[in-house]
Amino acid sequence: MSSVIAAARFSVLDRSRTREGHTNAEALRDTVRLARELEGLGYHRFWVSEHHGVPGVAGSAPTVLASAVAAATRTIRVGTGGVMLPNHQPLVVAEQFGVLESLFPGRIDMGLGRSVGFTDGVRKALGRDKGDAEDFAGQLDELLGWFRGTSATGVHARPAEGLTVPPFVLAMGEGAAVAARAGLPMVIGDLRDRERMRRGIDHYRAAFRPSPWAREPYVVISGTVAVAATPAEARRLLVPEAWSMAYSRTHGTFPPLPPAERVEALTMSARERGFYESGLSGHIAGTEEQVAHELETLLKETGAQELLVTTSTYDREALLNSYRRLAHVLTD
Repeated sequence: MSSVIAAARFSVLDRSRTREGHTNAEALRDTVRLARELEGLGYHRFWVSEHHGVPGVAGSAPTVLASAVAAATRTIRVGTGGVMLPNHQPLVVAEQFGVLESLFPGRIDMGLGRSVGFTDGVRKALGRDKGDAEDFAGQLDELLGWFRGTSATGVHARPAEGLTVPPFVLAMGEGAAVAARAGLPMVIGDLRDRERMRRGIDHYRAAFRPSPWAREPYVVISGTVAVAATPAEARRLLVPEAWSMAYSRTHGTFPPLPPAERVEALTMSARERGFYESGLSGHIAGTEEQVAHELETLLKETGAQELLVTTSTYDREALLNSYRRLAHVLTD
């Protein structure tokens, strides 16, 4: 194993993707089971996501799911990738993470994003609109203030006040600048646009201001990594998610993951084929040797301290096998 890979941390974000023929409940239980397996393989963190009204995602309440994951594990760090702060009152978010940290001390991460609901209907149901994301920096400052006990309201966030829950900013668009100004660790993706990702990282490091939360810049790269016995098998792991993304672009809804063999038998329109092929490209996928080489190159180019793997696929056993093979790359 290279010294670059040895120095980095490797973590996982599981989106609780639903699968054709399987229920939302199964998807959530799959997430908890995967966390237990990955803890045994030595991964550093396990994060869950927030999506509302999406047929293909069961994870709509990340702090609730994080609690289930933390209760089912013992040592792996557990968090959110992320709680979408514009969807919530910062006080409530602080209280939720205060409860998590109180129940599972020293293991909770607070990953925070600036997205609002996926569609107009979801935003209306949440009582939000697109403009609510514009004050993400202010919402973030208010949230962190509840932990420090600096709110001018005279209200105290219990049990959050006085606790330290590491915050991370999911850097999409303006997120890198917000993370730098706030002096917080940053999570950035995706691997399919490496040049844009590198620009975001460079901007973050140049503008970073030390804070009580982080004295130096800390970069987490997020993206899909698929490892299998052959390059063809690794590519097949990417097929269900690539088709789901292509379908969402052409039909306006994000569906459950289909089996790879069903996708490979489909007759696609030229537009669908274009989105599908794009969805298959730019990821890190291949044999253990190939993936080790790509990871070393990526980490050298970016100087990132951590990789957050976000792979989703229909075949859960193949997914677990991919994580086992990746763990072997990290320890070989």
